[in-house]
Amino acid sequence: MKWRRFDGTTIDMPISQAVEVALVRETELGNKLKVCIGTDSEVRQDGVEFATVIVFLREKKGGFMYICNQHRTKSMSLKERMIIEVSMSVDIAYHLCNVLDKHHVELEVHADINTDPHFKSNEALREAMGYILGMGFVFKAKPNAFASSYCADKVI
Repeated sequence: MKWRRFDGTTIDMPISQAVEVALVRETELGNKLKVCIGTDSEVRQDGVEFATVIVFLREKKGGFMYICNQHRTKSMSLKERMIIEVSMSVDIAYHLCNVLDKHHVELEVHADINTDPHFKSNEALREAMGYILGMGFVFKAKPNAFASSYCADKVI
């Protein structure tokens, strides 16, 4: 997986190491952080484009994010796409949880799934929530899932 910063700069180290470097730097600057992970997707002619983001929120001082884009050529149903988005976010959260725990940083996993039953994405809500909570992570869905609904959405 290739990760980059919002300005396009490539991250040339394992993502867990890059996250730890960022946590140390921000802590030394006196910032208290929270990390939110989310994934969004968009159907294209040749498949589905996914964007996963790791959003670092500085308490009262803005934030920054790391981005990973992936493309899959397989067509899939909306529900399958929603579950794959959640799976990608959980995979990164699981990969980073030891580093975040070591530095006492709060973690949330955001799902781009609507809580309103009138929306088609709601079909995947129960499975997604169970998956994320079952893995021991804090779960957020729309309208509170800004990492997936806004941040990842902007970088697809």
